[in-house]
Amino acid sequence: MSNSADFPPGPVRRRVRRPVRLLTGAVFALAGLIFVTSFNTARGTNIRTDASLLKLSDLIHERDRKNAELGDSTAAVRRKIDALVSRDHGSSEAEEARLRALETSAGTEPLTGQGLTVTLNDAPPNAVANPGYPDPQPNDLVIHQQDLQAVVNALWQGGAEGIRVMDQRLISTSAVRCVGNTLILQGRVYSPPYKITAVGDRGALRKALDDSPAIQNYQLYVKAYGLGWRVEERSKETLPGYTGTVELHYAQPVG
Repeated sequence: MSNSADFPPGPVRRRVRRPVRLLTGAVFALAGLIFVTSFNTARGTNIRTDASLLKLSDLIHERDRKNAELGDSTAAVRRKIDALVSRDHGSSEAEEARLRALETSAGTEPLTGQGLTVTLNDAPPNAVANPGYPDPQPNDLVIHQQDLQAVVNALWQGGAEGIRVMDQRLISTSAVRCVGNTLILQGRVYSPPYKITAVGDRGALRKALDDSPAIQNYQLYVKAYGLGWRVEERSKETLPGYTGTVELHYAQPVG
């Protein structure tokens, strides 16, 4: 039986061509819409931004530099205010001595004495496991926030009178935090090696380091994969005073 009676060739071809034409028209219309949208967005500007402007590391370093400048400016203003208050207040010698003692305890004044410095560092780039240890994972080869916090906590436990992390003095509201493999401390960004310096009795400080379970666990990774660990005693060390803001900022309910 012939199929021409039931399915005429003319109508069949028209049914096939019509969707193709519609689809082609829709593609051209969409392309035109994209072109118009791109033109309105650009408005004569270069859409392809310089790749260097898109580097997050560049932005972080720039903000870090600005924070350092603002910190220096804040310290200079603070010194002027302290001088004016001391001159105009007319405090007695006893009151001045009490004020200096409070400032020393708060960490806003320089502190000099014996102490020690602990240096933590990532393992070498080509680090491999020493005999008897499993192959390292990426997280086994870098310094983590918990490692820095363990050292700081042990030094406080050992009776440290003051602590400096990198070039900044810690106070009661300081938070040692890491993002990835970088330390963020009081608005500044640091990369390893990390140096933590404490002023206090050297024997008590070293004993506190040796007795810390968290540091004992860190020492296993030092032996296994070569993480950096060095303790240097100081017969005389001067810690700078904290120069940042001491005001507390906290969230408040809306309305």
